[in-house]
Amino acid sequence: MAKPVTPQEMFDLWQKMVNPGAYPLQSLMFPVLDPKEIEKRIAELETVEHWLKANLNMLRLSIQSLEYQRALLEGGGKAAAAFKGEGGAAAAPPPNPAMWAWNMMAQAGQDAMAQAAGAAAPAPKRKRRAKGGPPR
Repeated sequence: MAKPVTPQEMFDLWQKMVNPGAYPLQSLMFPVLDPKEIEKRIAELETVEHWLKANLNMLRLSIQSLEYQRALLEGGGKAAAAFKGEGGAAAAPPPNPAMWAWNMMAQAGQDAMAQAAGAAAPAPKRKRRAKGGPPR
């Protein structure tokens, strides 16, 4: 069974992450002269930078997703009001926002089939006029 983590151990881990020198002013007053130690610190800080960037990107994605959902709900309410017939009864069911990708792909397939059928149909042949004859 794993040993439970104590608050003191968590604080020590946090302190090591924030200040690898373990003393607040040691790294400022006495810089490290070992190149390996400097490389190690650079690598640790770059790792933290990448982690923070990933978290920032995930946060932006979550915000954009929520804004999109809000827009769908606001737009869906307007669309549902437009579909209502007289007496408040719905003439047709409102569109399902979850089906947008399916509907888009189905429409793209229909468009591609129509374009392929148009390209495959032979063009009407024009009659050639004989050289020297009167134009028709």
